[in-house]
Amino acid sequence: MVTIADVAQAAGVSISTVSYVMSGKRAISQETRDRVEKAIDSLGFSPHAGARSLASRSTNVIGLQAPLRTGVDVHVVMQIVTGVVTQARKHGYDILLLASDDSKALQRAAKGSMVDALLVMDVESDDPRIDTLSGLDHPSVLIGLPEGRRAIPCVDFDFEAAGWLAVDRLVALGHRRLALIGSPLEVMARHTSYADRLARGFLAACEASGVVGTVHACPSTAEAVTTVADVMTDDPTITGFFVHNEGALPHVTATIAQRGRQRGDDLAVLALCPEDVARSVPGLADSIAVPAEAIGAAATDMICEILTNGTKPSVRLLPPALTGSTAAA
Repeated sequence: MVTIADVAQAAGVSISTVSYVMSGKRAISQETRDRVEKAIDSLGFSPHAGARSLASRSTNVIGLQAPLRTGVDVHVVMQIVTGVVTQARKHGYDILLLASDDSKALQRAAKGSMVDALLVMDVESDDPRIDTLSGLDHPSVLIGLPEGRRAIPCVDFDFEAAGWLAVDRLVALGHRRLALIGSPLEVMARHTSYADRLARGFLAACEASGVVGTVHACPSTAEAVTTVADVMTDDPTITGFFVHNEGALPHVTATIAQRGRQRGDDLAVLALCPEDVARSVPGLADSIAVPAEAIGAAATDMICEILTNGTKPSVRLLPPALTGSTAAA
């Protein structure tokens, strides 16, 4: 009886490599795959009934963990998901959506042979799911950028560079005291990667430019009015505002405009948000576009590249770009 060990010996590879070729759970070079498949055919090897056949070694499904945690902007999440789904179909893959936010869902999907690979969203700076992904046979990509060594390939928007770009723009227009009106407190408390990186870039740019900058958590509701009013009361000299909070944005811009008229000040509001949101908010003259669908598409391209070629790129960050114009102080 021909065994998997016989196939491995004939192909000049390890038993685990033969197993990966049959299961599709790890990217194998085409040359090695061809040798293994040739050995299987020539020896007439037939795996046991519980194993996946060569014809069905791939599910053609990518698992996408997109947890809807409190404070996260659902609009942006869904735009990223749209980018993933649309691009996956171009590559011939379907998407299995995992709505939970824990590692167990990733393990179930991988070990249950439900997916060929995993995409993980809403990444924290020190995300506990990274250790789980590192221990799985399935390739994976993070939509986010954690701190430290990049054990898992990452795709995201360059939020840190966006912080620098916003400060550079406001400073060039004459503003010397700036405030970042950011994510809800629960998002910042979780040290969600994008919030940490945006604040880091903003504060570093303020220091480099010799201006004063402060960061403020803000609810994504009408309560944002109170937050912004308190910021402007505590420091009436702030004239430049950088807003990254879609739900709060209309309330923030309205409050700043009203206070500006009352005080006779020229206040500038620059927002970080998708372009369609920027166009819908009255009184917003300048924005940095968050290319949410492009982020999802780029992450899908990366995971498909890994599945197809076995390559393992490290990090890809989409650069920020300014749109519109802001009145000088």
